[in-house]
Amino acid sequence: MIIESRYNGPPGSGNGGWSAGVFAGAYGDVRPVQVTLRRPPPLDTPLTLAGGDVLDPDGRLVAELRPAGELPDPVPPVDPPTAKIAAKAYPGLVDHPFPGCYVCGPDHPDGLRIFPGRLPDGRTAAPWRAPERVTTPTAWAALDCPGGWAVIAPGRPYLLGRLTALVDALPEPGEECVVTGAVVGTEGRRAVVHTSLYGSTGALLGRARATWIAVPPAPEPRR
Repeated sequence: MIIESRYNGPPGSGNGGWSAGVFAGAYGDVRPVQVTLRRPPPLDTPLTLAGGDVLDPDGRLVAELRPAGELPDPVPPVDPPTAKIAAKAYPGLVDHPFPGCYVCGPDHPDGLRIFPGRLPDGRTAAPWRAPERVTTPTAWAALDCPGGWAVIAPGRPYLLGRLTALVDALPEPGEECVVTGAVVGTEGRRAVVHTSLYGSTGALLGRARATWIAVPPAPEPRR
């Protein structure tokens, strides 16, 4: 397994959703799969799967894969016009902790460009045109960031810690989709979120549950 550099999240590491989708695909026919990231997935680096552990060339643990239980009900959909209105207020267009993110970064030259904005009820929603080449990791990636943006706030970045996804069908190349996200609970630095992916007909294509971890603030310099 190799996470190519174009599928980055924070600088120098793989996007959590894409990486988790690659790892889950290598795990076999188990559905759904829970992927827990133990360190930022390295880019352009051969990774191996040993049992349920993803290891880097030095034997360090990158991720743990385990069979997961049932996923919760999907986050309710919205119609495409509503998703487009929400995306116009996407906070990441003006304040993004990782603007080069493959999924939601406005500065990524060929990313998925999923820009989730808040709805009045606190959910996020974004329109998404599927790329010309759609794979299962593409769907996992689409189910990643829209949940995070339900809790990310200015000066309060979060990183994906765990993702469990169930993809029932892939969108067609160029299909107009909608992704929704919602917070279901927070405790300390942890937030549990759900996301759902819908196709152009409104059919549910995939859903996920994730744990996001707030990045601790940088220590103030000594005076």
